[in-house]
Amino acid sequence: MKNLVKIIYLIFSAIFITYLLLPGYNFPFPPNDSIQSQEPADTEAPFRRAYFTNYTRSEVLSHYSSQLIKSSLLKVPLPTYRLNYPPEEAQTIIRDQTRSTFLEEITHPLRESVFINGFQAKNEKDTILIDDKIWLEKITVRFVPSSVYFRLVVGLSVLFLIPLIINSWSLTLILLKKELSQKWNSR
Repeated sequence: MKNLVKIIYLIFSAIFITYLLLPGYNFPFPPNDSIQSQEPADTEAPFRRAYFTNYTRSEVLSHYSSQLIKSSLLKVPLPTYRLNYPPEEAQTIIRDQTRSTFLEEITHPLRESVFINGFQAKNEKDTILIDDKIWLEKITVRFVPSSVYFRLVVGLSVLFLIPLIINSWSLTLILLKKELSQKWNSR
């Protein structure tokens, strides 16, 4: 039984390290019908870009999810999660004074993340008029890459701690079983 656990742990470790070593993504491509914003606030950071688009929220998120669901090298599916944030968080996560109607993150655990902020005009005064064309929404995309060295340090730390935690739990359960057995027998 112990050998089986060790084999499973080694297989899991190999898959986990391979996942961490896969090359990272580049900045994702914008939706097809979009134009990139040239406003100073949208061009000041290399990992943040804004676009004007007529895609809906679900179409935008589907567009970016489809780019990030598979590894850029082997094209194998990676664990991908979508996290939904309140729009108020956009001023902290994207940029201060960012207007927002939705904010979501597409992330690969222990790897890179992409934050997607969308703003749709609700009032006539907020209409998005760029190049004599009215756009449905402005999306701001913030890409957060991670270093392979950082991923390996964290990943190897996790792999080192797993056996320690399992051993600690095992000892705790053995001691608890002994104590309960002694109390039961002393009655």
